[in-house]
Formats: sequence, structure tokens, C-alpha cells
Amino acid sequence: MESILFLLILLLLGAVFYAITKVVDLDKKIAENSAKKENNEANLKSDILELSRNVSSLNNSVSKTIQDSNNTMISSISKSQSLIAEISKEMSKFSETGKHVGSIANELKTLQTVLSMPKQRGVFGEYYLETVLSNTFTPGQYQLQYKFSDGQIVDAVVFLDKGRILPIDSKFTLENYNRMIESGTKEEKEKLHKLTIDDLKKRINETAKYIKPSENTMNFAFMFIPSEALYYDLLIGKVGTASSSQDLISYAYNEKHVIVVSPTSLMAYLQTVMQGLRSLEIEKNAKDIQKRVGELGKHLDKYDEYMVKLGKTLGTTVSHFNNAQKEYIKVDKDIVKISGGETSVEAFAIDKPQEIE
Repeated sequence: MESILFLLILLLLGAVFYAITKVVDLDKKIAENSAKKENNEANLKSDILELSRNVSSLNNSVSKTIQDSNNTMISSISKSQSLIAEISKEMSKFSETGKHVGSIANELKTLQTVLSMPKQRGVFGEYYLETVLSNTFTPGQYQLQYKFSDGQIVDAVVFLDKGRILPIDSKFTLENYNRMIESGTKEEKEKLHKLTIDDLKKRINETAKYIKPSENTMNFAFMFIPSEALYYDLLIGKVGTASSSQDLISYAYNEKHVIVVSPTSLMAYLQTVMQGLRSLEIEKNAKDIQKRVGELGKHLDKYDEYMVKLGKTLGTTVSHFNNAQKEYIKVDKDIVKISGGETSVEAFAIDKPQEIE
């Protein structure tokens, strides 16, 4: 019985010890879990704080990106609006330019129609010549439609020195030349080329008739061609050169004393003439100055003559003055002798004018 009781007590003590051991282990586990929990909570708080910072930074970055995008978009829209306005303005100008081009085209068409008629073409050539002359000379230095004593009328003349005149006639031969340019076959071109040469030779011969030395013209005349294209073709030999004849430029100058000119080359020739006129003006001024210098010399000679006479007169006056002074001194001496006083007269003499060498 006692043995059983002792055994039960041992079992009870073992159970209590086991229970206490379990409680201690449980407390340790609870403490460990609490520490882990606190550590996890700290880590969680740190992670949450870092996440909050990242979210805030991301939010700022996104906000800045959105703001930059908005600014860029606004700027792009503004530039687009300005570009659209500029394009609209340019389109308006283009429309006006189109109208202007259309107007010019109509004017050119009208001019082409005018130039297709020989008489109107001649009037245009004369007008062109008048424009060049009026831009180069004063009205008194040239004259349009100048009439010679035999009744012939040249389109214009330029007045040079010593009463000489330079005849200029406008010739506008285009029918056969234009047909030659537009022709397609070689045979037709050659045929029209010969006709163009004949036309130009006739115009050259007509211009040569205005060379009239008996009426004080120069020994040459200008034939004015208002077409630069035709004049250029003459220069390069495309027009006016045949296998058996010299070119028209040489023919005109060497045989007819006619200088063929275009609007641009006429300006160069006329500038040369203007230089001659300026030289003439300088020569006239020099002669006038020489004449006036001669007159000035005469006046100086007369002035010198009067100055010599004045000098002689002054010399005589000074001589009379000095003689009067001498007589006055003699009178003063006589008075002193009579009165017994002292002389109070200070006599002086004036030098006579001296001749300057």
C-alpha cells in the first residue's frame, strides 16, 4: 500500500515537473514570438515608410512628367497654331501671287499679241529706245524723231560736241527669226535663216542711210535691236553667218558703218558717249576758267598801275611833309633867337615809300 502511494507521488511529481517544463518552454516560445513580432513590426514599419517614400517620389516624378508633358503639349499646340496661322497667311499671299501671276500672264499675252503685229512692234521698239535714252541723258542731250533736211526721220539722235549728232534707229525684225527658232526640220531652219539674214541686212542698210556727214552726223550710226535673244544669236554667229559670207555684225560695221546694239550693250555705248560729253563739259569749263584768269590778270595789272601811282603820290606827299618840317624848325630857331627862350619843337621825318623787288 505504501509502495503504491509512493509510486503515485512520484508520478504526480513527474507530471508537475513536466507541466512546469512545458510552461517554461511555452513562455520562451511566447517571448521569442513576441520578439519576432516586434522585429517584424519594425521591419514592416520600415518597409511601409520606404514604400511611402518611394510612392511620394514616384508621385512627384509622375506629377513633374505630367506637368512637363502638359507644357510641351501646350507649347506644341501654340506652335502649331502659329504655324497654321503662318501657313494661312502664306496661302493668302500665294493666292494673291497667283492672281498677280495671272495678271502678268495676261499682260504678257497682250504684249505677245502686240509684238505679233509689225507696226505695233515698231512702236514698242521706239518706246524701249526712248526709255533707255531718257534714263541716260537729259532732255537737251538727245531728240526723238529727228528730221534731216531731205525729209528722212531717224528714231533718235544724241547730240555730241562741236554740233555733231549720233543717229540711232530702232529695228525689230522677228517674223522669220521666230519661225526659225520654232521650226523643226533642218531644211526649214536653213531657209528661214537666210530670210532672217536678208531681213537684218535690209534693216542695216536702212540705218546706214542716216549717216549724213553733210549734216554733221558721226561717220557711224547705231541700229537698236530691242531683242536680247536675237542680238545674242548675232554675236555668237547663230544668226547671220553663212559659209560664203561674213557675219552680220562685221558686215554692218565694216561695210555700212552701223553698230548693232541691244538694250544692254546700248547702255555701255551710251556711257562711253556720256564720258565724251563730260570731257567736253570739262574742256568748256577749263576754257572759261582760262578766260576768267586772263581777265583777272588784266585787273591785277590795272591794280598794280594804280598802286604805283599811289606810291609816287605818297612819296611826293612825304617829301613835302619833310620839307615843311625843316622850314618849321628854321622858323622855331628864329623865334628862339628873338625871344631868348629855348626850343620846344621836336621835328621828325617820314620815310618815303620804298620799291619792293
